[in-house]
Parts: sequence; C-alpha cells; structure tokens
Amino acid sequence: MEVTFSALKSLPMIEPGDNLVEIIIANIKRNGNTLQNGDILVIAQKIISKAENRYLTLSEITPTLRAKEIAEEVHKDPRYVQAVLDESIDVVRKKPGVLIVEHRLGFIHANAGIDQSNIQHPDSDERLLLLPKDPDTSAQKIRYAIAAQLDVDVAVIINDTMGRAWRNGTLGLAIGIAGIAPIDNRIGKNDLFGRELKVTATAIADELAAGASLVMGQTTEKNPVVLVRGYPFPNKTALETGTPPLIRDKAQDLFR
Repeated sequence: MEVTFSALKSLPMIEPGDNLVEIIIANIKRNGNTLQNGDILVIAQKIISKAENRYLTLSEITPTLRAKEIAEEVHKDPRYVQAVLDESIDVVRKKPGVLIVEHRLGFIHANAGIDQSNIQHPDSDERLLLLPKDPDTSAQKIRYAIAAQLDVDVAVIINDTMGRAWRNGTLGLAIGIAGIAPIDNRIGKNDLFGRELKVTATAIADELAAGASLVMGQTTEKNPVVLVRGYPFPNKTALETGTPPLIRDKAQDLFR
C-alpha cells in the first residue's frame, strides 16, 4: 500500500463567509490536478473556524467571578478564561500556565482549543478563534458539496493540534469526520500467528490527521489543506462516521 500526503499550495488567506469548497476546487484545477473517488481531504480547523466566523474579541467578554479566580490561579487573562469556560463543560486540570478542559464537543483540550496564533488582530483589540460549532457537520457539508460539484466520493477530516497524556509535544487529531469510519476495529480477528486480537482498534482518522498535520506545518507554511491518496477505506454509512466513537467515555477514563 502506498499512501501520499500532498499539500494544496497557494491557498488564499481565508476570511469569514468564504466558500471553502469553491476555493479548494479552484486550487486543485489551477494546479492541473483532480479529485478521485476514495481521496481524503484533511483540512485545518483554523480555516474552517475562520470561514465560519468563529472570532471573538476580548473586549466583548465580561469575566465572571469564577473566571477571575481561575485566571489568577493559571496566570491568564480573565476574559480569555471566560471564553474557555463558555466553550467547556468541565475543568479537568489547572495550574499556572495550564488550563485543561473538557470541550462541549467532548474533546479534552488545553484552553478549549481557543487560539490566537496565525490570525489577524485589530489594532485596538485582541481576537480569539474558537473551534467550529459542529466540526462533523462542517466536514459533512464540504463532502456533500464536493460530491455535488465534481461527482466524486471523498472523505473529509478536520484536524487540530492537541497535547496528549503521557507524551510531550502536540500532534494533529481529528475533530470533524465525514465519509470514513474513525476507528478500524480489529477485535476478534487473528494476528500473524492465529492469536485472537482482544483490544486492537486503530484510530485511523487520528492517524491520517496526524500525518496531514506534519505536512501542514504550524507556523508560516500556509498549507491548511492536504490531499491524502491511496488509503484503502471502504464506503461507510453516515452512522459509522463522525468523531463520537473516538471519545472515551468518562466512566472508562482512568486519568481524569
């Protein structure tokens, strides 16, 4: 099996209201390429959020007493902490410089995935960029729009960088999925020596998201869309896609 990860070059800066599908298709055609059945588009969360105008300015946030107390503990702007709390359902861990929360979408995330890097800030204020409201739906809409315009069946993964328990550094993980099963469950199958597999379930959407993140870069590379070709995934129904299967149930999370 040969799998390739190719960044779409020379994409414009994305602004609120931009049609990402039209921009992606135009870029592919301009570079003499085509989309094929079975291709996977991995798209950086940041341009999804920008197109969906998920901006928030610090000046429009009024912190609560709880936000002020946590801000003093973690050494962050109380308005920023309030934005994190508004996007979260639980504070998992906190210490100076660190605020880990359970995002309303279920992800365990530093600062609820709210970002201030690689976005333009008005002269008079600082802006925050939130995660998309519903990344799975965003991915599905892009997938359907591409199918309608080009008559091809592609999968779409929206990725974002996150930290991990037990390990230093961040990597790309899937926060929105359409058209591909997030997990390849091998439980009950046999290994090379006929031994039955008891726990093997590969998070293929996360692995693809991580590979694409390596190609995207994190600073000045400007490669927010990566075309993955050659990964042999079968067609999946809508019930088999999306991110919920990737999120461990709280009752089974031994590290909370």
